[in-house]
Amino acid sequence: MVQLQKDSAKLKEAGITVLAVSYDSLDVLEAFAKKQKITYPLLSDKGSKTIDAYGIRNKDMDDRGDVAGVPHPGTYILDKTRTVRAKLFLERYQVRHSTEALLKAAEKVK
Repeated sequence: MVQLQKDSAKLKEAGITVLAVSYDSLDVLEAFAKKQKITYPLLSDKGSKTIDAYGIRNKDMDDRGDVAGVPHPGTYILDKTRTVRAKLFLERYQVRHSTEALLKAAEKVK
């Protein structure tokens, strides 16, 4: 999320709108955004309903109450009609796709 903020001008120039969806509460997301100076929308998916609808819940984490409902880390690229055109996923949340990888994937769906 922090890298997306750092590269927000480059992403905007490419016509990409960034937003994030998390199982975290609004309070947690607001504190994170303030601390990291995130300016794009961070949306709270309380109860992980959207995460479940997309089938990306990490069920291996459901045994751990503190992170139950967490999704596999990933990025969806949608077109202007909000149709999913690309999915980029990684195994571990500590690693994120580079801005260049997102730009490349977005370019393919134009």
